[in-house]
Amino acid sequence: FVAYKSVVEKMAPKPVTLRTLDIGGDKFLPYFKISPEQNPYLGLRAIRLSMQNPNIFKLQLRAMLRASAFGNVKIMFPMITNLEEIDEAKKVLREVMEELARKKVAFDRDVKTGVMIEVPSAAIMSDEIAKKADFFSIGTNDLIQYTLAVDRGNEAVAGYYNPMNPAVLRLIKKTIESAHKNNIKVSVCGEMAGTPELAFILAGMGVDELSVSPASVLSVKRLIRSIDFKDALAAADEVLKLSTSDKIKEYITGRLIKIIYEK
Repeated sequence: FVAYKSVVEKMAPKPVTLRTLDIGGDKFLPYFKISPEQNPYLGLRAIRLSMQNPNIFKLQLRAMLRASAFGNVKIMFPMITNLEEIDEAKKVLREVMEELARKKVAFDRDVKTGVMIEVPSAAIMSDEIAKKADFFSIGTNDLIQYTLAVDRGNEAVAGYYNPMNPAVLRLIKKTIESAHKNNIKVSVCGEMAGTPELAFILAGMGVDELSVSPASVLSVKRLIRSIDFKDALAAADEVLKLSTSDKIKEYITGRLIKIIYEK
């Protein structure tokens, strides 16, 4: 709670998105023991881990809600794969809200809750998921990995990990359309968001926000400020018509880079 409160107060009135426990796969905590798994990326991680550890889940949600009394907090659930998981997570959140209300602890009763779209099943069902969420965040690193069946940490198959794969781009576009159809905003995080050429395509697809690493802020910000949105829209439309990664890469490294850097 103290850590959340400190960040929220310093950022107020700007929003702070707090993601519930998102470990497993390539993310670990030294003080949280996870049993070894043959394939941790497909195992007990993120929201699954929270749901199997309800006391820890409630403890974290309680801290987030208490922090919401000191600023603009949004809560995000990671690794959602179906509608049932959202319902269950929001049920636990309501239980914690009721508990705090009974104890007369201050919190934002209208706190927004969002979903990370990181697996193909969530992207495919994004039109239905959007009805249960206040916002989306597309986690491109995992979405690429799960869509293409590539372990991004495995050097033997690292070459198959490709953000320019047409299936990945079309899933992202579908998710953005689903969000806007239901009047919610969608952000994109991961390496794609921090790559200027791909950020240009994402802007053309209609994404509302880009979440990038500190090292990428200046280059992406400079790009977004300099482009003509009509160029981005046209480029995204063209890329989405292409059927192979090679054609998309050729377009991006050819005409698209010329569009961007001649501005």
